Amino acid sequence: MLESKDRRILAELQRDSRLTNQELADKVGMSTSATWRRVKSLEEDGVIERYTAMVNPRKAGFGLASMVHVSLARHEERHVDHFIREVLQHPEVLECFATSGEADFHLRVVVEDIDAYNRFLDAFIFKLPGVSQVRSNIILKEIKADTALPFK
Repeated sequence: MLESKDRRILAELQRDSRLTNQELADKVGMSTSATWRRVKSLEEDGVIERYTAMVNPRKAGFGLASMVHVSLARHEERHVDHFIREVLQHPEVLECFATSGEADFHLRVVVEDIDAYNRFLDAFIFKLPGVSQVRSNIILKEIKADTALPFK
């Protein structure tokens, strides 16, 4: 379980990971050395996995986003393992979740346009062994997209 000081540090870093250690220390009310030690500990423990920039997909040329629901015919380990290995190799797949319910996997995919999406499906998803059904939901409007955990 995280201490409240760690939660405050994480909340601030989620808002702006470019804060200097001094700025972060000022925001959380700690000394710079104590803040630095806590951040290092959070990194070493894997709580902080990496630092990144949030990029607007449309402004970066990725005009089509889709939720792709994939069902496998059988849950043979080799098909599942192959599916996961292949998904990890495709940068168009931003997220992939193994789930219960109607589909086995849910992927969030971004591409330039509908032609690129058709190529993605034809050249990749439809050729994977074990895939029995694919449903696509084109994302018309993004209502909320956040990566920050709700630290209070």
